[in-house]
Amino acid sequence: MDCFPLHKTRANKDPLFLTGVTFPSEYPTNPETLVKLTVYDAKDKSQESSSFLGTATFSIGDLLRAKDERLTLSLRSSDGECAAGTVVVSRLKMGEMEEVDVDHITTDISTQKCPLVCESASHVCLDRETNPLSGPVFKNPVCKVYRFQTTDSKWMLVREQMEECTLSLSIPKQLISLYIQEDMARVQDLKELGELSPHWDNLRKEVMNRYGGIISSYQETLTEMDKITGSFKPSCCKAQKSLEFIPINLHTQRMRVTCPRKTDAIYDVITVGAPAAHFQGFKCGGLQRLQSRYEAEKKSFSTAYQCIYYSPEHTAKAQEVLSSMSLLQPLITGLSDELLQAAHQHSSPALRDALKNLSDKTEQFVHTLKDELVKSALLALHAARPGFSSKNQRQSGQVHHGSDHNQSSPQTLPTVHSPATPATESPKECNNVEGSQTNTIGEAGTLPSKQQDSIPHHKEYDDEEWDRVWASVAKCLNCVIAMVDKLQEEEKSKQDSAPEKQLADVITSHNPGDWKEQLSPLVSSLQECVKEVVDQAKTAMTFVLLQEAACSVPQGFLLQTRRDVVFSQAMAALVCGFIMKLYAAVQDKGFLQQLQLAGLVAQFESLLSTYSEEIGMLEDMEVGISDLRKVVFKITEAKSEELRDLQPLVCGRRDHFTVEVPLPCQLFQTLPEEIREGRPVQVYPVLFNVGINEQQTIAERFGDISLQERINQKNFETLEAYCKLLSDKVPLECLPCFQTHSDIKELLETLGQNVVTKKRKNVEILWLAGAICRRLNGIRFTSCKSAKDRTSMSVTLEQCAILRDEHQLSKDFFTPALNCMRSRPTLGDIGQWQDPEAGSGTGHKPASRHFYPIALLLVSSHLLVVWLILSLVFLLAKYQ
Repeated sequence: MDCFPLHKTRANKDPLFLTGVTFPSEYPTNPETLVKLTVYDAKDKSQESSSFLGTATFSIGDLLRAKDERLTLSLRSSDGECAAGTVVVSRLKMGEMEEVDVDHITTDISTQKCPLVCESASHVCLDRETNPLSGPVFKNPVCKVYRFQTTDSKWMLVREQMEECTLSLSIPKQLISLYIQEDMARVQDLKELGELSPHWDNLRKEVMNRYGGIISSYQETLTEMDKITGSFKPSCCKAQKSLEFIPINLHTQRMRVTCPRKTDAIYDVITVGAPAAHFQGFKCGGLQRLQSRYEAEKKSFSTAYQCIYYSPEHTAKAQEVLSSMSLLQPLITGLSDELLQAAHQHSSPALRDALKNLSDKTEQFVHTLKDELVKSALLALHAARPGFSSKNQRQSGQVHHGSDHNQSSPQTLPTVHSPATPATESPKECNNVEGSQTNTIGEAGTLPSKQQDSIPHHKEYDDEEWDRVWASVAKCLNCVIAMVDKLQEEEKSKQDSAPEKQLADVITSHNPGDWKEQLSPLVSSLQECVKEVVDQAKTAMTFVLLQEAACSVPQGFLLQTRRDVVFSQAMAALVCGFIMKLYAAVQDKGFLQQLQLAGLVAQFESLLSTYSEEIGMLEDMEVGISDLRKVVFKITEAKSEELRDLQPLVCGRRDHFTVEVPLPCQLFQTLPEEIREGRPVQVYPVLFNVGINEQQTIAERFGDISLQERINQKNFETLEAYCKLLSDKVPLECLPCFQTHSDIKELLETLGQNVVTKKRKNVEILWLAGAICRRLNGIRFTSCKSAKDRTSMSVTLEQCAILRDEHQLSKDFFTPALNCMRSRPTLGDIGQWQDPEAGSGTGHKPASRHFYPIALLLVSSHLLVVWLILSLVFLLAKYQ
């Protein structure tokens, strides 16, 4: 048991002493647990001198059974005879405010102290029945409770609660498993491409070997992660390879404010270290820079590897087609079976509904495949088959070569003509498309688009073959629709021709199998056509990805691994924030309506500097946060209320992930019908960065902050678009209300002005973005390098500002409240002071005597030169 003398007042003759009690987790309590209180009179705190007053003993069961859960105990001296006063012990519950005499409990403003009522590192101070947050994915709570005075001389009760999240480990493990499954499926697809020419077959083997290396590495990482017993990654482990997928220092921070005669208010923020590949390092920059450099060099790779260059848009389109086909084909098959089942039951309403759903999905399927990329990929695959070159030589009598390097290759790519290029012009090799283009465009021709230049068209291949294949799907669907219309017309005419019969007689006069027998052949033809189209399109898109992977060796695979690591850290934080927000607001009808109609915004606040290795961290973080747009959430009903059935489940592939969040049955039934039926919830991630440490001072004076400016401008546009979407779909009354009456539009305009304003360390951007996020019911994240020093300073300052603006915290109490919240480390482990993070916490570390004044000397370049000279002289004199 820990007891701290936290506050005393001498405002009257009967002073009141407030003391908090903590039961450590290693000493579990039960109703029979006995607690002994020993009280001393501290005469001189500076000399730690005190005199014994008395003791009192009680049991936890006595406290719980007492009226109002409060015990009044008499202090007894060591001999047990003399009474030295009384001790009142009460169970602290959040939400219960005592109406106390302000004159009786006052705060010593001159000494800048605030009463910390209770601090707990276990479960004693928490009311678990009314705190669903701590159920499925949160553990190890740390709680602090404060009492602050308001402007109207009342008292508010403030509770800070910080917890770890078990998703720090479970989400990365699920993602790694999905990465392995996707890469193994990619290897299998490459094997199923069929016979290829020697050149392409060698490329395929090389790519498969690369995939095999990644799969093996991920399996080893997953094995190491299975050995981990906890779920928390401290900042000192950020560079460990086996832990690189796990987010750093992931915590939830909740502030709950209870004021007299007011509804309790909750403010949440997720604190996490910047999602970045710390193990791989930042010597060459982060993802954003590395990807830009890689895309610029990939064209030359395509020439060297005899590949067709596909732009990032084409590659993304190929992945989208594969993903869409994997989703739509089973849906079409299932809906076709539903149509036959409705026909078997002779139910016209069910038949119409099934046909409508089948038509919608089939039309979506046809639209997905009606793309020039699919056709061009089939042409390229045709050219990569064995014997294509020799056939071309026999027909044309020659083979055109684009370079000496190409002449030595076992097989050249097909001769291509741009659609805008006259057929009489010299052909060019498709592996030089987008690269060193040497062909001339005719005078009457137009400049071909980037997509046309990078897509091959072989003159001997039947360009209309693919069009006929996917068009057959639409024809089969039209036949099914026509047959259903015919059957329903016949049914209606029979009913009209026999008005004297009862409806039941008419139904029983038909053979229930007639409709199904007539529809079955047409439905089977539709399913066969869909399967044929899927097989061809899947092969074509796999060939596109083969060429992209061949051009990517080895840089592309290293980039993909780095991107997987960063995304894993960012996604774990996002899922943690979504679940925290969902459990906190699941009873809010306005929030649920917003969830259904517009989704949520996830605002990431970054405090990284644009200097040294933190530039690479910020570049990693930018890509990782942007990739979160590929994530959607689906809320499901849990099988039971056991913890294992309440864990989120991740499914999907790299271009699209779905997170299923189970809710207990009672909570699930309160959701809107569309969400219960599986409607996905979209999340819109935005990132705003403002460096605040001394390294940012150097960057702003002598470096480059264009990265920060570009990130803020780009994400402001995303936030502005979401606000417009929200205003169009969600009524204003669904959003939370605040004491400060600045509306969202006004705050957004001010944020836009600050984003384009040239101002050093413009933290107003972060304040405005955070305020907008809270008004939009969004999810708040705060990050720095390790989510410790700068992050904790930012979170505590934000909390005090909220108390001042929304709950009338007395201005005389702002600084004392801030100091009280910062009195002990609240984020990270105790060893954080030994971390080499350059932040506000550097004041806790010894600094070099002759190097620390650099931030002050930066005001003048002349002073900096003088300082460098004097430092050099000092060092020379020291070591001579």
